[in-house]
Amino acid sequence: MGSPIIIDTDAGTDDILALSYLLSLPDLQIEAITIVHGLAHVRDGSRNIRRLLHLAGRADIPVLEGAESPLEGSRPFPAEWRFVANNLPGVTLPDIVGPPSTQGAVDFLKRRMQDKERPVRILGLGPLTNLALALREVPDASATVEELVIMGGALQVPGNLSAGNPEKAANEVAEWNIYVDPHAAVEVFKSDIQMLLVPLDATMHVPITRSFAENFGRRSLTPLGCVVAQVLEAALPYIDAHAYFAWDPLAAVALVDRSVLQAKKAAIQVTTSGQNIGQTKLIRWDADSPLAVGMDANAAAFTAEFEQTLGGFNTKTQRHKDTKKGRTKWF
Repeated sequence: MGSPIIIDTDAGTDDILALSYLLSLPDLQIEAITIVHGLAHVRDGSRNIRRLLHLAGRADIPVLEGAESPLEGSRPFPAEWRFVANNLPGVTLPDIVGPPSTQGAVDFLKRRMQDKERPVRILGLGPLTNLALALREVPDASATVEELVIMGGALQVPGNLSAGNPEKAANEVAEWNIYVDPHAAVEVFKSDIQMLLVPLDATMHVPITRSFAENFGRRSLTPLGCVVAQVLEAALPYIDAHAYFAWDPLAAVALVDRSVLQAKKAAIQVTTSGQNIGQTKLIRWDADSPLAVGMDANAAAFTAEFEQTLGGFNTKTQRHKDTKKGRTKWF
Protein backbone atom coordinates (compact mmCIF):
# COMPACT_ATOMS: atom_id res chain seq x y z
CA MET A 1 0.00 0.00 0.00
CA GLY A 2 2.71 2.42 -1.01
CA SER A 3 5.41 3.90 1.19
CA PRO A 4 5.23 3.63 4.99
CA ILE A 5 3.45 6.35 6.93
CA ILE A 6 4.14 8.40 10.02
CA ILE A 7 1.10 9.69 11.90
CA ASP A 8 1.43 12.97 13.81
CA THR A 9 -1.55 13.21 16.18
CA ASP A 10 -2.93 15.12 19.14
CA ALA A 11 -4.78 11.96 20.25
CA GLY A 12 -8.32 13.33 20.35
CA THR A 13 -11.31 11.03 20.07
CA ASP A 14 -11.55 11.49 16.31
CA ASP A 15 -7.83 10.66 16.12
CA ILE A 16 -8.66 7.38 17.87
CA LEU A 17 -11.23 6.69 15.13
CA ALA A 18 -8.70 7.48 12.40
CA LEU A 19 -5.94 5.39 13.97
CA SER A 20 -8.28 2.45 14.55
CA TYR A 21 -9.13 2.50 10.85
CA LEU A 22 -5.50 2.68 9.72
CA LEU A 23 -4.39 -0.04 12.15
CA SER A 24 -7.05 -2.29 10.64
CA LEU A 25 -5.47 -2.19 7.18
CA PRO A 26 -3.08 -5.16 7.07
CA ASP A 27 -1.10 -3.88 4.08
CA LEU A 28 -0.46 -0.42 5.50
CA GLN A 29 2.93 0.02 7.14
CA ILE A 30 2.79 2.47 10.04
CA GLU A 31 6.37 3.33 10.85
CA ALA A 32 5.82 5.57 13.87
CA ILE A 33 3.27 7.72 15.66
CA THR A 34 4.34 11.12 16.95
CA ILE A 35 2.32 13.00 19.56
CA VAL A 36 1.75 16.75 19.51
CA HIS A 37 -0.07 19.05 21.92
CA GLY A 38 -3.69 19.74 21.07
CA LEU A 39 -6.78 17.92 22.24
CA ALA A 40 -4.89 15.61 24.57
CA HIS A 41 -1.90 16.63 26.62
CA VAL A 42 1.19 14.99 25.16
CA ARG A 43 1.88 12.51 27.96
CA ASP A 44 -1.78 11.45 28.23
CA GLY A 45 -2.11 11.18 24.47
CA SER A 46 1.03 9.07 24.28
CA ARG A 47 -0.33 6.70 26.92
CA ASN A 48 -3.67 6.30 25.16
CA ILE A 49 -2.12 5.67 21.76
CA ARG A 50 0.20 3.05 23.24
CA ARG A 51 -2.83 1.39 24.84
CA LEU A 52 -4.59 1.38 21.47
CA LEU A 53 -1.54 -0.17 19.81
CA HIS A 54 -1.41 -2.83 22.51
CA LEU A 55 -5.04 -3.72 21.82
CA ALA A 56 -4.28 -3.89 18.09
CA GLY A 57 -1.30 -6.17 18.64
CA ARG A 58 0.96 -3.44 17.25
CA ALA A 59 3.01 -2.48 20.28
CA ASP A 60 6.03 -2.64 17.98
CA ILE A 61 5.10 0.74 16.48
CA PRO A 62 7.09 3.43 18.31
CA VAL A 63 5.18 6.30 19.92
CA LEU A 64 7.25 9.45 20.30
CA GLU A 65 6.32 12.50 22.34
CA GLY A 66 6.67 15.94 20.80
CA ALA A 67 5.94 19.62 21.33
CA GLU A 68 3.79 20.47 24.34
CA SER A 69 3.03 24.04 23.27
CA PRO A 70 2.68 26.07 20.05
CA LEU A 71 5.46 28.08 18.46
CA GLU A 72 3.95 31.32 19.76
CA GLY A 73 1.18 32.26 22.18
CA SER A 74 -1.37 29.98 23.78
CA ARG A 75 -4.78 29.10 22.32
CA PRO A 76 -5.62 25.73 23.86
CA PHE A 77 -8.65 23.59 23.17
CA PRO A 78 -11.43 23.87 25.79
CA ALA A 79 -10.58 22.20 29.09
CA GLU A 80 -13.63 19.93 28.89
CA TRP A 81 -12.55 18.60 25.50
CA ARG A 82 -9.01 18.03 26.75
CA PHE A 83 -10.31 16.11 29.76
CA VAL A 84 -12.20 13.78 27.42
CA ALA A 85 -9.16 13.29 25.18
CA ASN A 86 -6.89 12.66 28.16
CA ASN A 87 -9.19 10.17 29.87
CA LEU A 88 -11.37 8.71 27.08
CA PRO A 89 -14.41 8.15 29.32
CA GLY A 90 -16.50 5.18 28.22
CA VAL A 91 -13.67 3.68 26.19
CA THR A 92 -12.07 0.42 27.31
CA LEU A 93 -8.38 0.03 26.47
CA PRO A 94 -5.85 -2.33 28.05
CA ASP A 95 -3.50 -1.09 30.74
CA ILE A 96 0.15 -0.88 29.78
CA VAL A 97 3.30 -1.06 31.81
CA GLY A 98 6.43 0.89 31.13
CA PRO A 99 7.47 4.41 30.17
CA PRO A 100 7.13 5.98 26.72
CA SER A 101 10.00 6.14 24.26
CA THR A 102 12.85 8.40 25.30
CA GLN A 103 13.33 9.53 21.70
CA GLY A 104 11.71 12.87 20.96
CA ALA A 105 9.20 13.23 18.13
CA VAL A 106 10.82 16.29 16.54
CA ASP A 107 14.32 14.77 16.48
CA PHE A 108 12.89 11.59 15.00
CA LEU A 109 11.04 13.53 12.30
CA LYS A 110 14.17 15.52 11.44
CA ARG A 111 16.27 12.38 10.99
CA ARG A 112 13.54 10.61 9.08
CA MET A 113 13.04 13.52 6.68
CA GLN A 114 16.77 13.44 5.91
CA ASP A 115 16.71 9.76 4.92
CA LYS A 116 16.29 10.15 1.17
CA GLU A 117 16.73 6.42 0.58
CA ARG A 118 13.44 5.60 2.33
CA PRO A 119 10.42 7.57 1.07
CA VAL A 120 7.66 8.14 3.58
CA ARG A 121 4.20 9.70 3.77
CA ILE A 122 3.00 11.73 6.76
CA LEU A 123 -0.52 12.18 8.10
CA GLY A 124 -0.99 15.26 10.29
CA LEU A 125 -4.06 15.08 12.54
CA GLY A 126 -3.39 17.87 15.03
CA PRO A 127 -1.66 21.24 15.31
CA LEU A 128 1.40 21.31 13.04
CA THR A 129 4.03 22.22 15.65
CA ASN A 130 6.09 19.01 15.44
CA LEU A 131 6.22 19.16 11.66
CA ALA A 132 7.13 22.85 11.57
CA LEU A 133 9.99 22.36 14.02
CA ALA A 134 11.35 19.44 11.99
CA LEU A 135 11.04 21.22 8.65
CA ARG A 136 13.04 24.20 9.93
CA GLU A 137 16.15 22.03 9.71
CA VAL A 138 15.23 19.95 6.67
CA PRO A 139 14.39 22.40 3.89
CA ASP A 140 14.62 19.67 1.25
CA ALA A 141 12.22 17.31 3.00
CA SER A 142 10.30 16.79 -0.24
CA ALA A 143 13.14 14.51 -1.32
CA THR A 144 11.97 12.05 1.34
CA VAL A 145 8.38 12.95 2.18
CA GLU A 146 6.28 11.86 -0.80
CA GLU A 147 3.08 13.29 0.57
CA LEU A 148 1.76 15.14 3.59
CA VAL A 149 -1.96 14.82 4.33
CA ILE A 150 -3.25 17.37 6.87
CA MET A 151 -6.62 17.67 8.57
CA GLY A 152 -7.19 21.34 9.21
CA GLY A 153 -8.44 24.68 8.00
CA ALA A 154 -11.62 26.14 6.56
CA LEU A 155 -11.51 27.98 3.26
CA GLN A 156 -15.02 28.70 2.00
CA VAL A 157 -17.06 27.56 5.00
CA PRO A 158 -17.30 28.93 8.56
CA GLY A 159 -14.75 27.86 11.15
CA ASN A 160 -15.57 25.71 14.17
CA LEU A 161 -14.20 27.64 17.14
CA SER A 162 -17.57 28.68 18.50
CA ALA A 163 -19.02 25.15 18.83
CA GLY A 164 -19.67 25.02 22.55
CA ASN A 165 -17.38 28.02 23.10
CA PRO A 166 -19.32 31.29 22.96
CA GLU A 167 -16.20 33.27 23.85
CA LYS A 168 -14.72 32.25 20.48
CA ALA A 169 -17.74 33.43 18.49
CA ALA A 170 -15.98 36.59 17.28
CA ASN A 171 -13.64 34.43 15.18
CA GLU A 172 -15.98 32.82 12.66
CA VAL A 173 -13.35 31.64 10.18
CA ALA A 174 -10.70 29.54 11.93
CA GLU A 175 -10.56 25.77 12.40
CA TRP A 176 -9.15 24.43 15.66
CA ASN A 177 -6.02 22.60 14.48
CA ILE A 178 -4.73 25.64 12.60
CA TYR A 179 -5.96 28.12 15.23
CA VAL A 180 -3.99 26.42 18.02
CA ASP A 181 -0.69 27.01 16.17
CA PRO A 182 -1.11 29.19 13.08
CA HIS A 183 2.59 30.05 12.98
CA ALA A 184 3.43 26.37 12.59
CA ALA A 185 0.89 26.09 9.79
CA VAL A 186 2.57 28.98 7.96
CA GLU A 187 5.93 27.20 8.11
CA VAL A 188 4.53 23.86 6.97
CA PHE A 189 2.56 25.31 4.06
CA LYS A 190 5.73 27.05 2.81
CA SER A 191 7.29 23.65 2.14
CA ASP A 192 7.41 22.25 -1.40
CA ILE A 193 6.22 18.84 -0.17
CA GLN A 194 3.19 17.61 -2.08
CA MET A 195 0.32 18.20 0.37
CA LEU A 196 -3.35 17.39 0.66
CA LEU A 197 -5.34 19.58 3.04
CA VAL A 198 -8.60 18.11 4.34
CA PRO A 199 -10.44 21.18 5.70
CA LEU A 200 -13.92 21.67 7.09
CA ASP A 201 -15.05 22.30 3.52
CA ALA A 202 -14.70 18.54 2.97
CA THR A 203 -15.48 17.18 6.44
CA MET A 204 -18.80 19.05 6.62
CA HIS A 205 -20.01 16.66 3.92
CA VAL A 206 -19.37 13.67 6.21
CA PRO A 207 -21.39 14.24 9.40
CA ILE A 208 -21.35 11.51 12.04
CA THR A 209 -25.05 10.99 12.78
CA ARG A 210 -26.89 8.91 15.37
CA SER A 211 -27.88 6.58 12.55
CA PHE A 212 -24.20 6.17 11.60
CA ALA A 213 -23.24 5.43 15.21
CA GLU A 214 -26.10 2.99 15.80
CA ASN A 215 -25.58 1.15 12.51
CA PHE A 216 -21.88 0.89 13.22
CA GLY A 217 -22.50 -0.51 16.71
CA ARG A 218 -24.71 -3.27 15.31
CA ARG A 219 -21.98 -4.65 13.09
CA SER A 220 -19.78 -7.64 13.84
CA LEU A 221 -16.86 -5.59 15.02
CA THR A 222 -13.17 -6.20 15.42
CA PRO A 223 -11.59 -5.22 18.77
CA LEU A 224 -10.60 -1.89 17.24
CA GLY A 225 -14.12 -1.56 15.87
CA CYS A 226 -15.44 -1.98 19.41
CA VAL A 227 -13.26 0.93 20.52
CA VAL A 228 -14.71 3.03 17.71
CA ALA A 229 -18.25 2.07 18.78
CA GLN A 230 -17.43 3.14 22.36
CA VAL A 231 -16.01 6.47 21.19
CA LEU A 232 -19.15 7.11 19.15
CA GLU A 233 -21.41 6.15 22.05
CA ALA A 234 -19.59 8.59 24.34
CA ALA A 235 -19.89 11.30 21.68
CA LEU A 236 -23.66 10.96 21.26
CA PRO A 237 -24.43 14.34 22.92
CA TYR A 238 -22.28 16.05 20.25
CA ILE A 239 -23.61 13.76 17.53
CA ASP A 240 -27.22 14.54 18.47
CA ALA A 241 -26.36 18.24 18.42
CA HIS A 242 -25.14 17.81 14.81
CA ALA A 243 -21.69 18.90 15.92
CA TYR A 244 -19.60 15.79 15.22
CA PHE A 245 -18.02 15.12 11.84
CA ALA A 246 -15.52 12.67 10.37
CA TRP A 247 -12.65 15.12 10.71
CA ASP A 248 -9.57 12.94 11.19
CA PRO A 249 -11.19 9.72 9.89
CA LEU A 250 -11.84 11.38 6.52
CA ALA A 251 -8.20 12.45 6.29
CA ALA A 252 -7.12 8.90 7.16
CA VAL A 253 -9.35 7.35 4.49
CA ALA A 254 -8.18 9.96 1.96
CA LEU A 255 -4.59 8.92 2.64
CA VAL A 256 -5.53 5.44 1.42
CA ASP A 257 -8.22 6.27 -1.14
CA ARG A 258 -8.02 9.74 -2.67
CA SER A 259 -11.30 9.18 -4.53
CA VAL A 260 -13.30 9.98 -1.37
CA LEU A 261 -12.35 13.64 -1.91
CA GLN A 262 -12.70 16.19 -4.65
CA ALA A 263 -9.55 18.30 -4.37
CA LYS A 264 -8.22 21.36 -6.18
CA LYS A 265 -4.72 22.84 -6.22
CA ALA A 266 -4.62 26.14 -4.39
CA ALA A 267 -2.49 28.83 -2.81
CA ILE A 268 -3.58 29.73 0.71
CA GLN A 269 -2.54 32.15 3.45
CA VAL A 270 -2.77 31.62 7.21
CA THR A 271 -3.66 34.58 9.42
CA THR A 272 -1.31 34.81 12.42
CA SER A 273 -2.72 37.77 14.36
CA GLY A 274 -5.87 39.73 15.01
CA GLN A 275 -9.47 38.69 15.41
CA ASN A 276 -9.29 36.10 12.62
CA ILE A 277 -6.10 34.41 13.80
CA GLY A 278 -5.90 30.88 12.43
CA GLN A 279 -7.91 31.60 9.28
CA THR A 280 -6.84 29.66 6.19
CA LYS A 281 -7.60 32.14 3.43
CA LEU A 282 -7.88 31.05 -0.18
CA ILE A 283 -5.64 33.28 -2.29
CA ARG A 284 -6.22 31.64 -5.67
CA TRP A 285 -6.71 28.34 -7.38
CA ASP A 286 -3.25 27.41 -8.66
CA ALA A 287 -2.52 24.32 -10.74
CA ASP A 288 1.20 24.66 -9.97
CA SER A 289 0.82 24.70 -6.19
CA PRO A 290 2.14 21.72 -4.20
CA LEU A 291 -1.00 22.01 -2.06
CA ALA A 292 -4.28 20.34 -3.00
CA VAL A 293 -7.35 21.21 -0.97
CA GLY A 294 -10.29 18.86 -0.48
CA MET A 295 -13.42 20.88 -1.13
CA ASP A 296 -15.99 18.08 -1.21
CA ALA A 297 -16.23 14.49 0.01
CA ASN A 298 -18.11 11.33 -0.91
CA ALA A 299 -19.84 10.43 2.36
CA ALA A 300 -21.18 7.11 1.06
CA ALA A 301 -17.74 5.95 -0.07
CA PHE A 302 -16.22 7.01 3.26
CA THR A 303 -18.89 5.18 5.25
CA ALA A 304 -18.54 1.98 3.24
CA GLU A 305 -14.76 1.90 3.59
CA PHE A 306 -14.77 2.79 7.28
CA GLU A 307 -17.50 0.35 8.28
CA GLN A 308 -16.22 -2.55 6.22
CA THR A 309 -12.66 -2.22 7.48
CA LEU A 310 -13.56 -1.99 11.17
CA GLY A 311 -16.30 -4.57 10.84
CA GLY A 312 -13.67 -7.20 10.26
CA PHE A 313 -14.12 -7.50 6.53
CA ASN A 314 -13.45 -5.40 3.46
CA THR A 315 -15.13 -6.17 0.15
CA LYS A 316 -12.50 -4.33 -1.84
CA THR A 317 -10.24 -7.05 -3.15
CA GLN A 318 -8.56 -5.37 -6.07
CA ARG A 319 -5.93 -2.72 -5.75
CA HIS A 320 -4.07 -0.72 -8.28
CA LYS A 321 -0.90 1.06 -7.35
CA ASP A 322 -0.27 4.40 -8.92
CA THR A 323 3.50 4.00 -8.99
CA LYS A 324 4.08 7.51 -10.23
CA LYS A 325 2.42 9.01 -7.16
CA GLY A 326 3.36 6.23 -4.78
CA ARG A 327 -0.25 5.79 -3.69
CA THR A 328 -2.68 2.95 -3.72
CA LYS A 329 -6.08 3.44 -5.31
CA TRP A 330 -9.03 1.14 -4.89
CA PHE A 331 -11.32 0.12 -7.75
